[in-house]
Amino acid sequence: MRVLVAPDCFTGTLTAAAAAAAIGEGWSRTDPTGTVDLAPLSDGGPGFVDVLRRAVAGQLVRAQVSGPIGQPVDAGLLLTADGTAYIEAAQACGLALLPVARSAAMQASTEGVGDLLRCALDHGALRVVVGVGGTASTDGGRGALERFGVGGWPAGVELTVATDVDNPLLGANGAAAVFGPQKGADRATVAVLAQRLADWAAATGGPADAPGAGAGGGLGYGLMLLGGRRVSGAQTVVEAVGLEQRAGGVDLLLTGEGAFDATSLRGKVPRAVAWVAQRTGRPCVVLAGRVLLGRREFAAAGIDAAYSIEETVGSVQAARDRPAEGLANLAERVARSWVPRR
Repeated sequence: MRVLVAPDCFTGTLTAAAAAAAIGEGWSRTDPTGTVDLAPLSDGGPGFVDVLRRAVAGQLVRAQVSGPIGQPVDAGLLLTADGTAYIEAAQACGLALLPVARSAAMQASTEGVGDLLRCALDHGALRVVVGVGGTASTDGGRGALERFGVGGWPAGVELTVATDVDNPLLGANGAAAVFGPQKGADRATVAVLAQRLADWAAATGGPADAPGAGAGGGLGYGLMLLGGRRVSGAQTVVEAVGLEQRAGGVDLLLTGEGAFDATSLRGKVPRAVAWVAQRTGRPCVVLAGRVLLGRREFAAAGIDAAYSIEETVGSVQAARDRPAEGLANLAERVARSWVPRR
């Protein structure tokens, strides 16, 4: 059987490349004569630059920027021969950059993204693509804009906002309400964050209702204030790695991420892979740390089945303790249901 393995990272445990390798290894135990094509992906969040480096020739430019709570952090942008600079916001203000067990929902800033924007322009970028997702911040992109400086975005340089979700800035589906709790905000803090975003939107008059404005804690909105055009981060990577062309030569697409939940269907990798599967007439299966969606929900998005490591090993903690082993074992088990019997 021919399978295309195209997962996102499993946040906090496995990179997209490591997840793809684990799935491929486990699948091959059941189907040793089959063909496995590994295509690690990103939705604009953690791993965006690393995944693109595997698919797009370019130079990695290193920079020291301001981290989510002001500490210096090392980050990198990918500069290609055609003048495109790819930036990953999570490298400057990602949740993984916070000190262990520290919540900084109120304090975390996107200042470092502004540093990376300036770095891209200083290196002569003609187009800047910012992967937006996985941030610790909920500042509406204010930190990035203030750090970037006055004068606005230069004419003649295209700014693309590659978001991992299509949420607006404000409201019940907005940045504070949906993603604040994931960043350690309790109910009272979410309310404060929501009001702060509303005040920021009122003061700046930007497109608060635009799809993707709420991505990255509202960083999407801030970049739109600079004139950025929003695209799907997952779709950007799917096109870069030629996923649709590769899918035409396989029998099944496998994708995955840490938590397969409602946000997965709002622009994340599983939804993009399902779109490719539908375009090419192939089935699509999700392997995740946790599955928090019902069959009816994911089937409506074009996903044929979803399996979780948690169900296999019995707990979330067990799944996190040995993630590669758990994912490989899950893939081995799932393959028994999908590989035709000889």
